[in-house]
Amino acid sequence: MAASKLLIPCLSHYRSLTCAASSFPARLLQHPPDLVSWVKNEGGFVHKAVKISQDGTYGLGLVATAEIPQGSDLIIIPEHLPLKNVGDGDHPVLLDLARQVPKELWAMRLGLKLLFERAKVGSFWWPYISNLPETYSVPIFFAGEDIKNLQYAPLLYQVNKRCRFLLEFEQNVKHAVKDLKPSDHPFGGKDVDASALGWAMSAVSSRAFRLYGKKLPDEAYSDVVMMLPLIDMCNHSFNPNAKIVQEQDKVNAKMLIKVVAERVIKQNDPLILNYGCLSNDLLLLDYGFVIPSNPYDCIELKYDGALIDAASMAAGISSPNFASPAPWQQQILSELNLDGEAPNLKVSIGGPDLVEGRLLAALRVLLSSNMETVKMCDLDTLKSLSAEAPLGIGNEIASLRTIIALCVIALQHFPTKIMDDESQLEKGVSASTELAIRFRIQKKSLIIDVMRELTKKVQLLLSKVTDASRG
Repeated sequence: MAASKLLIPCLSHYRSLTCAASSFPARLLQHPPDLVSWVKNEGGFVHKAVKISQDGTYGLGLVATAEIPQGSDLIIIPEHLPLKNVGDGDHPVLLDLARQVPKELWAMRLGLKLLFERAKVGSFWWPYISNLPETYSVPIFFAGEDIKNLQYAPLLYQVNKRCRFLLEFEQNVKHAVKDLKPSDHPFGGKDVDASALGWAMSAVSSRAFRLYGKKLPDEAYSDVVMMLPLIDMCNHSFNPNAKIVQEQDKVNAKMLIKVVAERVIKQNDPLILNYGCLSNDLLLLDYGFVIPSNPYDCIELKYDGALIDAASMAAGISSPNFASPAPWQQQILSELNLDGEAPNLKVSIGGPDLVEGRLLAALRVLLSSNMETVKMCDLDTLKSLSAEAPLGIGNEIASLRTIIALCVIALQHFPTKIMDDESQLEKGVSASTELAIRFRIQKKSLIIDVMRELTKKVQLLLSKVTDASRG
């Protein structure tokens, strides 16, 4: 679907300060309480060489003021410091509202608790909350034009979905509190609109961690989403120098949460954690940044027989039959969950595997007419790009050329070229426009990189055919 055809609500006009106003937004209080001192006063530990600092690359974060040896405890926070999800004992209105939040928007549940504590006079967590950013650079706060500037339908859909949810959930919140006395109001009588809900959801999605909770009867632990004061100021890298560890206090058996140095941290280096193997879609949607040449980034495609037929023909493959597979091929597609009842038709290119295994296996199978040869291969082999032409060199060349053609089609869905995008950046744009443009540049670059790698594989296979014919 073209970006221009999407009805895109946004929250930028619902708030007095937009997230695009600054690359490094101010904190809620201009001069908030010292978070390091608060953690220490509450029984936590902070390494003497760790301090909060503004960094030109990462923004506000934690840095080392002196070299810190590998294995050193950097931060330890006791069990009562994390801000945890809405649960038993919380305000009944919060509990009811939390039950209305879809599972995939889990951050809003803890966001309700965050708004409750932000509005509460004398909240225990105020020293932490007052240090949170006043605004966030996530796409729900982009102006409508900058949302369109993303140029990538799967992300536009997610942004659209979140904006619609927040605008609708605002009405649920207003309905839930409209007849309450001020003393019973969960948000201290303050108006909670879509902007406030978006702030809370963004604060949680960009800062919360999913850690172990209570021990269950089967000796496993429950999952608990929690915000970790001070720890959540560690920024992200796929090559981190620190990690989070949970362990029980030997004195009182309560759970401690630690940040430990994974390697020597040099003076002036930032403390960085790995938030997870996340695509740029998730990093932008939840955290408000993208990573150049992200090894986990990918392009989402819909598995569609007619589209792949067209791609195959464009690649010079004769008589493709993706839209009308034979019964035995259809059976394998069902095993790949690309056919049958409730199939998952979302496939991807990029990431560590370069091509999603289900897509590669489907192409190999559908481009083969030899049922016996196909059935001699297990699905894992058919799904592996590292498996050397399991159905023959001709089949492999046809499969890879079809994927390259799909890449060309995906690239054509972007209305601008990388050169256009770079030219626009050189002219100077707002922070949110720049973020949107850099996101789409990375998507296009990813497609080009996949095409380049697959072309190399095709050339290598063709050279083997040439060598064999000469021999």
